[in-house]
Amino acid sequence: MSVWDQPAARHILSRTRFGFTGNDVEYALSYSLDDFVDNVLLADANIPEPPGEWVDEDPISNNTTVNNSRLKDLTAWWVDLMLSDESFREKMVLFWHNHFVSEYNVVDYPQYMYIQNQLFRSFAFGNIKNLTKSVCIDPAMLIYLDGKKNKVGKPNENFARELLELFTLGIGHYTENDIVEAARALTGWRIAGLGSVFKPSRFDNGVKTFLGSSGNFNHEDIVELIFSQDAASKWFCQKIYTAFVHYNPDDTIIDGLAELLRASNFELKPVLSTLLKSQYFHSEDIRGARIKSPVDLVVGSIKRFAVQDPDYSYIRTSVEDLQQELFEPPDVRGWEGQRKWISTNTYPMRNQFTDSIISGKKPNGRNMKFQVDVLGFAREFPSSENAEEFVNEVTQSLIQFPISETRIQSLLETLLDGAAPYDWSTYDPQAESRLQKFFMALMRLPEFQLS
Repeated sequence: MSVWDQPAARHILSRTRFGFTGNDVEYALSYSLDDFVDNVLLADANIPEPPGEWVDEDPISNNTTVNNSRLKDLTAWWVDLMLSDESFREKMVLFWHNHFVSEYNVVDYPQYMYIQNQLFRSFAFGNIKNLTKSVCIDPAMLIYLDGKKNKVGKPNENFARELLELFTLGIGHYTENDIVEAARALTGWRIAGLGSVFKPSRFDNGVKTFLGSSGNFNHEDIVELIFSQDAASKWFCQKIYTAFVHYNPDDTIIDGLAELLRASNFELKPVLSTLLKSQYFHSEDIRGARIKSPVDLVVGSIKRFAVQDPDYSYIRTSVEDLQQELFEPPDVRGWEGQRKWISTNTYPMRNQFTDSIISGKKPNGRNMKFQVDVLGFAREFPSSENAEEFVNEVTQSLIQFPISETRIQSLLETLLDGAAPYDWSTYDPQAESRLQKFFMALMRLPEFQLS
């Protein structure tokens, strides 16, 4: 990459964090690009403290009230982690949650959703093959795709089908018989307490023929055979590229990343490192090419404006309203994302959310429990007392690519509210209300929806 500057730093931060501050940009630029990426990929090895003692208690059946309350606690806990300095790790947790999908309304037990969430965290930048082996016997997944019902003589093919079609290879790289044989190899697992246990009496000990090989395969053997196919490395690299670079993967780039993934025995970190340091990742036509997910928009805005003591309940419901309810993907395919995030219903609601955190008022007129300190935020910019320079600097900070001069002029007029530029001051009695109108107008721009 030719230039490692503020726009480049903001770009990589926008793709690897749920929001970032001006200090984060300065921190990134205190390193070279390569060193910064290496630092980003040094995820904290310590698993964070759980959201409550209930995570170690046996699941409670038929107690929807208690379980739903615990799920809300779990969601608030995860949002708090998204706002932390380990934000890229949490982006990867969300990526895996949307890849190896489980839905709480099917799983029904928050403990199992927590266990799965921690599994994704422990493998955030780790070995994809080993993660896949663990997912095969994960309690939430055993419930979600009926693996706990899969036994010798009465195989259940639900998980085997999705393992091949959605999780590892993609349509066209396996046969219907491969699904049948994989299901046989995946038999034998049941849920016990907070974990899973292998029951030999439920396992199919016969010879299975899968992807051209024969043997008395179990779930680990099946995963090894899947990952021996080039299609697996390409499938995962396409998903990574689509999530962090562009919705339209470049086949040549994917082939190179897939080769690297195979060479590293499916360790993800070398692929992410190569991707984030690459010329194509930092090309200007990639900047602003992704539509912010609801989590990116909501959590990212809270982080960007350095909101203190945010209302996690409001964050959770806002994300849900925008069609990305955490722990509740729409189906086994997960959230499709990109243009699906924006509709005639969700776009106005996005504007309502950004309006609310600036004004301190919910759409129904009730007071918020938190609000952006627009004066404090504005004064962080060196140009805060020069209206024209301030509008340019803030716009460059909050939007990932240059916007038209017409838009800039409109934002300036909103900020000044009829006053002359030389009369502008953040210490003017009307400055706070003018800044609120300015930030609401800026965040209502279509360009603000892009990262």
